[in-house]
Amino acid sequence: MSSTISKIGVLTSGGDAPGMNAAIRSLVRSAEFNNIETIGIQRGFQGLIEGSFEQLEIRSVSNILGLGGTFLRSARSIDFLDKKKRNLAYKNLQNHGINAVVVIGGNGSLTGASVFSEEFNVPVIGIPASIDNDVFGTDFSIGYNTALETIVESVDKIRDTANSHNRLFFIEVMGRNSGNLALNASLASGACFVIIPEKDFRLNDLVKRLEENKKRNKESSIVIVAEGNSYGPSYKIAEDLSKVYSAYESKVTILGHIQRGGKPSSFDRILASQLGMSALESLKLNKYNTLVGLVNNTLINLPIAEVINATNKLSNDLYRLNKIISR
Repeated sequence: MSSTISKIGVLTSGGDAPGMNAAIRSLVRSAEFNNIETIGIQRGFQGLIEGSFEQLEIRSVSNILGLGGTFLRSARSIDFLDKKKRNLAYKNLQNHGINAVVVIGGNGSLTGASVFSEEFNVPVIGIPASIDNDVFGTDFSIGYNTALETIVESVDKIRDTANSHNRLFFIEVMGRNSGNLALNASLASGACFVIIPEKDFRLNDLVKRLEENKKRNKESSIVIVAEGNSYGPSYKIAEDLSKVYSAYESKVTILGHIQRGGKPSSFDRILASQLGMSALESLKLNKYNTLVGLVNNTLINLPIAEVINATNKLSNDLYRLNKIISR
C-alpha cells in the first residue's frame, strides 16, 4: 500500500469495552486536525470483509464521549479466519483508498490485525480495549477501570443483603484467562477471598479462611470468582462448599455482561482519548504494526507481534496484599 497515509480505517473488534467510543472520537478528530480522512468500519473484521464503511468527521463523533459500547458495533468474525475472505477485505480497502487500519480491541483482535498486516503489507495500529486488562504492553486497557467500578458498586450493594442474612456470596466476574479484574475487585470491595485462573484453588483453603473469620465474629462474607478459574463455575464451588461447611447460607451472583455496559469512567475517557491521538501520531511517524499503550503514565509503542505472544501478568504483590488484608 501507499507509504503516504491520507485515509485511515478504524474498527472495533471482539468484546465491547466502555471507552471505545472515546477512542474513536479522539482518533477521528486527531486525523482531521492532520488533514487525514477517517473511514469507520462497522462490525469489526466482518464489516471489513463486507465493505460496511462510512465516512467519519468531527460532527460524526459528537456526543459519544460518554457512551458505553461502540457505535461502530463489534463482532467476532469467523469469516476472517479464511484467507479468501481476508483477501476480499484487502480489496475493499484498496477500492476505498484506505492506507492504514486502526484496530481497537483485545488480544484476539490484535492477532487478526497482525495476520492481516503481514499478508497484505497494510499498516496497522492497535489500541488495547479489554475489560480483563490482559493486553500486554500497557498498564491499562480501555474499559478495565469502568468494569472494575461497576463490579465494586455491585459488590457494595450485595454486601448489604449479605450482612442482613448471615450469608456467603460468591460473586462471579469476567476473566476467562486473566484474574486482574477479579483480584482488583476483591481488594477494592474488601472481599474475604478471591479465586482466579492464575492460582490453584483448594476448597480447604476457603474453608480455613471462613472458619478464621467466624472466630472473629464475621457474620457474612464475599468471595470474588473469576469465570475462568480452574476449579469450575461459582455454582459448583458453592455446592461443593455446602457439603463440607454449613456455617453460612451460600448464594451465587453472576454479574455477567453488566460489567461491559455503562458510561465509561473519567479515567477510561481520558485513557481512550490519549490512545486515539497516539494511534494517529504513530501512523504519521511510520510506527506501523504497533500497539499504543500507557506504561508508567507514558505513551509507548510496542510491536504487535510481541504483544500477541505475551500476556499482562497478574501482580503477585497485589495478590499477596489481598491474602493479608482480606479477612
